[in-house]
Amino acid sequence: MDSLDESGIDGDRALVTKVQQGDRTAFDLLVRKYQHRILKFVTRYVHDSNLALDITQESFMRAYRSIRSFRGESAFYTWLYRIAINVAKNHLSVNARRCEESLTESGDSNGVNGMEALHSLETPEALLISDEVRQAVVNAIQDLAPDLRTAILLREVEGFSYEAIAQAMSCPVGTVRSRIFRAREAINARLEPLLSSSGG
Repeated sequence: MDSLDESGIDGDRALVTKVQQGDRTAFDLLVRKYQHRILKFVTRYVHDSNLALDITQESFMRAYRSIRSFRGESAFYTWLYRIAINVAKNHLSVNARRCEESLTESGDSNGVNGMEALHSLETPEALLISDEVRQAVVNAIQDLAPDLRTAILLREVEGFSYEAIAQAMSCPVGTVRSRIFRAREAINARLEPLLSSSGG
């Protein structure tokens, strides 16, 4: 759903080239294209709309300052997510207590498998999920280590491929698979008692 087709990636490359040649308007177009996606992702990560806005703005400023070093080895949006992840992590480490409430906006779960609803939050079925189960998923994701939380959000909410997540997180694909597996295990372990007690 959120992945880009080749024409989108090629269009990004053309805009990046213009920015690297000094065209600020081209960067404004990239900001308009990705600001809502980045803001949405960061808000799920820190669950503080003001902080998320600050992180998003800082991410784009950092991207602009370092865009001359962008070589196109990954898609621009993957590179941008990597910057946003690093900025968000820095804010979390500086302000960990405030950010312990992260992800309450993503309120996602599923009566059979909690992960399946992470990317289908607005379906009629999702609206019928009990608040208790939804909150259990939110709490489980909130309690994940930052690297596990990032990997599962990029995979299940943003729809990134394993390869794109590896690029965004600067780690091997095998590490991504391991992090996602561990995140799913942790979330499902938290859901299992609730699901079995509800007659599943």
